[in-house]
Amino acid sequence: MNKGELINKIAGDASISKAQATKALDSFLGSTMGSLKSGEKVTLVGFGTFTVAKRAARTGRNPQTGAEIKIPARKVVRFKAGKNLSEKVK
Repeated sequence: MNKGELINKIAGDASISKAQATKALDSFLGSTMGSLKSGEKVTLVGFGTFTVAKRAARTGRNPQTGAEIKIPARKVVRFKAGKNLSEKVK
């Protein structure tokens, strides 16, 4: 499912226009990204939890040349599925 299909589904299920569904989805995504950027975790009970984790700097290899490269430290987003979501997917 892509963003357009999700907007259509939200609009149909909630009996609202596609424009309203788009605004709602964009608001949710913006709020989620803002919270994660500030280091907060986002928990949707029954669905899952988004968190930000730090990945340490490390040494890797260029697969074409075999030369060692330094991979800098960075933050990554992690998602842990909730119990309800895990049971539905089984």
